Amino acid sequence: MDATSLGSELSRVRMDGLIVDRGHAEYNKYRRIWNGLADRQPAAIIRARSVDDVKKTIRIAADQGALLAVRCGGHSLPGLSTCDDGIVLDLSLMNDVAVDAASGIAEVGGGALLGDLDAAGAQVGLVTPAGVVSHTGVAGLTLGGGMGWLSRRFGLTIDNLLGAELVTADGRLIWASADSEPDLFWGLRGGGGNFGVVTKFKFQMHAFDPIVVISSWTYDPKDCETVLDGYQRLSADARHELTTSFSFYSAGLVVTACWSGSSSEAEPVLAPFGKLAKVISGSLGKMAYVDHQRRHDEAMAWGQRHYSKGGFLEKIDAVAIACMSDAIAKTPTAKSDIYVLQLGGAISDVAEGATAYSGREANYYWIASATWDESSDDLRCMAWGREAAKNLAAISLKGNYVNEQADFGNDVAVSAYGAEKYIKLARLKATYDPGNLFRLNQNIEPKL
Repeated sequence: MDATSLGSELSRVRMDGLIVDRGHAEYNKYRRIWNGLADRQPAAIIRARSVDDVKKTIRIAADQGALLAVRCGGHSLPGLSTCDDGIVLDLSLMNDVAVDAASGIAEVGGGALLGDLDAAGAQVGLVTPAGVVSHTGVAGLTLGGGMGWLSRRFGLTIDNLLGAELVTADGRLIWASADSEPDLFWGLRGGGGNFGVVTKFKFQMHAFDPIVVISSWTYDPKDCETVLDGYQRLSADARHELTTSFSFYSAGLVVTACWSGSSSEAEPVLAPFGKLAKVISGSLGKMAYVDHQRRHDEAMAWGQRHYSKGGFLEKIDAVAIACMSDAIAKTPTAKSDIYVLQLGGAISDVAEGATAYSGREANYYWIASATWDESSDDLRCMAWGREAAKNLAAISLKGNYVNEQADFGNDVAVSAYGAEKYIKLARLKATYDPGNLFRLNQNIEPKL
């Protein structure tokens, strides 16, 4: 069925939400996603308001053999939350967050953003660990794993997931948890959007002081060997309450440390990160956690063009430092960087086989990110991203994080999960989506 016929078919369906076809006045507004590289023209965008809307959209896509893209926050790096000539199922109106302060449990709609979850928890002194950009979708982040500033203390986002409600390819609404559909629950925790459309998540939250202590120091890139050698030593045996990162740009090397424990203990833990070499600028102070979660929002604003790939490292040794330094010397734009987030802690306390997510043994995650504004720079920026990532991948651990890969395809999924997990995921896929309707993702091909 062509796009015109598909749009006509959808126009005859009664929805609680809104059907935005190519003739709609706000079509161009709603077809856009976060990554400016993904400029696509779907036949229609369904702005769902209910589970029934989700079921109807899935049925139409299956019956008509149409491409189906699922959009929550719209942050898919490869642009998999949109498509040409198919249907975009936009869940952004299903964004309710309800927190039960007594039980410490949050029920979160499939279209909610991290900022929605953070804000709702902060009102009652609770938190669920999530990512580092507040306008990221909860769904996409969670289904890939979910790593952020509190993961060393409280685990990945999936380690705090109690259950999920989803609509499968055959239109069933099912609940997956440790007690109901446990195999599917295993796959949802890291397997991405391969098994259905999640309309509701249930998370365990943790009592949490809404104030964290943040230090951030900018060093000259010429001092990268000294700075990162010292950073490695300081971060290697860090307590779970400490999470660090660094952003390596052509103009500066920015080291950030976030302390979520008692404020009275922060200064002696954080101050050494400001003494690794001569400092260009630096700060140390208290900040509301929800504000810290928004610190990267502007740098990661909608509409910029992004190409990023990542991988896991055991340590930041001389080889890794040299590899990063060489890449930064060739960056195509001032906004391009290599970002490294410290892992370990509570993440590594969970057994590797407990979830589909792979990479529990890693101590760091790196992302080589090219960021630019003009389409004329596409080829050179993407080429830099691929080269930098290829060189870093050669010294990285096996496995990968599916949420941070700008390229996509079955080979990406196989390399991310490893053979044993991939076989298990492919069998789950054959059970819940044998026709591979949900294929706009880091796709797992159904195979029994």
